[in-house]
Amino acid sequence: MFIKKSFGIKGLIRFSGSHLIWLSAWSVTVTLLHEYSNWHWLIIPWFPITVIGTAVAFYLGFKNNSAYDRLWEARKIWGGIVNESRMWGSNIKAYVSNLFREDSLGDHDIDAIKKRLIYRHIAWLYTLRKQLLIPTPWEHVNQGKHVGNVARKRMKVFGLGLFDESEIKNVAGSFLTDQEVEKLATAKNAATQLIDLQSQELAVLRQEGLIDDFRHMDLQKLLNNFYTLQGKCERIKKFPLPRQYANMSFVFVGIFIFLLPFGMASEFEKLGPLGIWFSIPFTIIVGWVYLMMELVGDYSENPFEGLGNDIPMLSLCRTIEIDLREMLGESDLPEAIQPINDVLM
Repeated sequence: MFIKKSFGIKGLIRFSGSHLIWLSAWSVTVTLLHEYSNWHWLIIPWFPITVIGTAVAFYLGFKNNSAYDRLWEARKIWGGIVNESRMWGSNIKAYVSNLFREDSLGDHDIDAIKKRLIYRHIAWLYTLRKQLLIPTPWEHVNQGKHVGNVARKRMKVFGLGLFDESEIKNVAGSFLTDQEVEKLATAKNAATQLIDLQSQELAVLRQEGLIDDFRHMDLQKLLNNFYTLQGKCERIKKFPLPRQYANMSFVFVGIFIFLLPFGMASEFEKLGPLGIWFSIPFTIIVGWVYLMMELVGDYSENPFEGLGNDIPMLSLCRTIEIDLREMLGESDLPEAIQPINDVLM
């Protein structure tokens, strides 16, 4: 998540990448051909170009709205994970007790149960994050040649490369027992199995009288909510913005930018002998605006991609971890995740 209020000119140029180069080259080439060749067919009336530009703008608006909806929904889902996680920690502390047992367990044993349930939940958070960051075929990092290379470079400077993932990926295991780590090593969906382990332990606690029926159902409801939130994340991750919408917008923008300098040159030629040269900067500006609209939507549609536009899952996981461990009375807490290069991951 970018936290800087504005990107600035340098940031915008960096985001545009090499697109400004070919856009400028194309504008200059068409203007030179229009001025120094006898190719009169290069003149295109302005009206059809404005019609195409209007249609493309509406199409880009639809794509960007859809991409933003995916991004904002992902943030709301993780907001729900934060809230439900705090409820889980608070309820575990309050519910697990000797109140319904005939023979009481020692305080140390009760505290161990609470710690195990809360620690396992923290492990679930980091495990879910790890699973959501597995690249899908349609994400930028898996694209061929230039797009994939640019995405990998951006990931190093404004994405996962800002943190040592080799350390972060082992965090979940530090909150689990050796037996649980071994069991999850072969699981197809480790996050799902962690919630199931929580559910099975709640059933054992009910049988042992450490929680009653009401408290059992209340805690199980929270686990069901975690399943729901995880499923919503997986839906966004595993179902892309329909490719017919995502890809065709790029094609339409390309057609518009291809035709744009032909119309600009013919229009600015009416201003006088030097007027045609003013078509170059205006073509670049108009083309750049459409190009940026396309890129913003394209890089916003996948909120779990490992790039700077992502939901700050690592920061949210760490925030929840701190809250839950503080509920357990621990004082040796990790530091909150800080932004690097104006990016909070």
